[in-house]
Amino acid sequence: MGEEKSDLSRAFSEDGARKTHVGGQALIEGIMMRGKYNWSVAVREPAGGIYVEEHDLASGRAKNGWLHWPLVRGCRALVESLVLGFKALEIAAEHAFAEDDSGEAAAPTCETAEGTGGACGSGSPARTDSPLGCPARAELAPGPSRSLRPEAVEGVHAGGEPSDADAAVSDVEGGTGGSLADEGKGFSWKDDFGRPGTMMDALGAQTSLEVVGGPDAEGSGDADALDGGRPCAAEPEKKSFLDEEAEFGKGAMAVSMVLGLVLGVVLFIVAPAFVTNLIVGEYDQNTVLWNVVDGLLRVAVFVFYLWLIGRMAEIKRMFGYHGAEHKTIHCYEHGLPLTPENARSFPRLHVRCGTAFLIMVMIIAILVYTVTPINGLIAAWGVPDGAPKLALVILVRILLMPVIAGISYEITVRWAGSHPENPLVKVVLWPGMQMQYLTTNEPDDGQIECAIAAMQRVLEREEAEAAGAADARKGEEGDPGTAVSAA
Repeated sequence: MGEEKSDLSRAFSEDGARKTHVGGQALIEGIMMRGKYNWSVAVREPAGGIYVEEHDLASGRAKNGWLHWPLVRGCRALVESLVLGFKALEIAAEHAFAEDDSGEAAAPTCETAEGTGGACGSGSPARTDSPLGCPARAELAPGPSRSLRPEAVEGVHAGGEPSDADAAVSDVEGGTGGSLADEGKGFSWKDDFGRPGTMMDALGAQTSLEVVGGPDAEGSGDADALDGGRPCAAEPEKKSFLDEEAEFGKGAMAVSMVLGLVLGVVLFIVAPAFVTNLIVGEYDQNTVLWNVVDGLLRVAVFVFYLWLIGRMAEIKRMFGYHGAEHKTIHCYEHGLPLTPENARSFPRLHVRCGTAFLIMVMIIAILVYTVTPINGLIAAWGVPDGAPKLALVILVRILLMPVIAGISYEITVRWAGSHPENPLVKVVLWPGMQMQYLTTNEPDDGQIECAIAAMQRVLEREEAEAAGAADARKGEEGDPGTAVSAA
């Protein structure tokens, strides 16, 4: 019997022949998949079903073609990923954890038996407006397919122990993740860290991010016929999760993004630079050693941060969804039907994962900072030792972030992602592939099913656009002949 290969060697040697630009992101009890024309979110709801929502993407290439130039496109992709990631997390938080005061799901559902759909309406998807004015679609996907293991469907692992998802849901339903008002006590980092409901209340986050829409008019009569004619509860007026009038609107999202960026700058730029200055001394005394120590500290902080948050139950679940995303993309790239059984056989690591991009950013940063003539600026401006010189070094590092992101994107995404068979690519991507052992876990079938639901929605749109383009070409080819015959 041959020796079993590691996920790392399999990820390199078993990369599928069909390359795809579709990428994803793990969410709270769900997956976001992004294609060329749209992005979709699939979230496992507490009741067991999968909620799927999609939004159009507007590239704006015709109007802002310079954003797609080499180096510039890396910065654009990074910003877009941050924005879409925040929007997808909002949707996931709403449908994974949001419950009303009575403990029932916030979304209007009928009192149906499990597996009958459970959504009010005629079965047609609800529609809302996307943030860019593009149409969006949201609906409740069917519950877990009957081919899945019962343990995965019920949120229990094969050993019979409750899964992390079950624990999170029971926390909300049982009151351990309830609001501060309900518990009548203040927020405690020691006691409440890792409890989503309590932390959201303590931080002032709004969790009711509902999707606008309702059943089509002609199908409204069918809503009351669900589950033996029992009517659904009256549906309150809703707002889009990105409506300007929503409590958690664009302003709050922008503030959250800014705070996240500030935290990232402090954690991965300011703090390592400060510690390096204490260890090595002034920047211009030994520039190369200073940059190497600073870079190693930055990588160490990043690895420790990932390891630390990976100890939290909810993050462990999220990393499982990250593994499900990779397995699903592997399955598609190998040309197999998207089923949990097929996807399960593939490694949880993937050569085109964004984790490799983050590690490449830190490696490229060492090189860029070393060749940047900061010493010339220090000498020309007569910057004194101590805090002023350190402040200049930190400022230059922040200003160079777009350049570093652009170079890293060209190497990891454009070049390495297109030439995975190149031996040099394996060397370049090796550190990022190792990091995926921290950011991915083996998923269960329920997690894989979420990834498949999100992936299918993106692929359906890609196929529809391809068919439309083919029809348009046929029409154009037929026009000259029509014109000649008419003449």
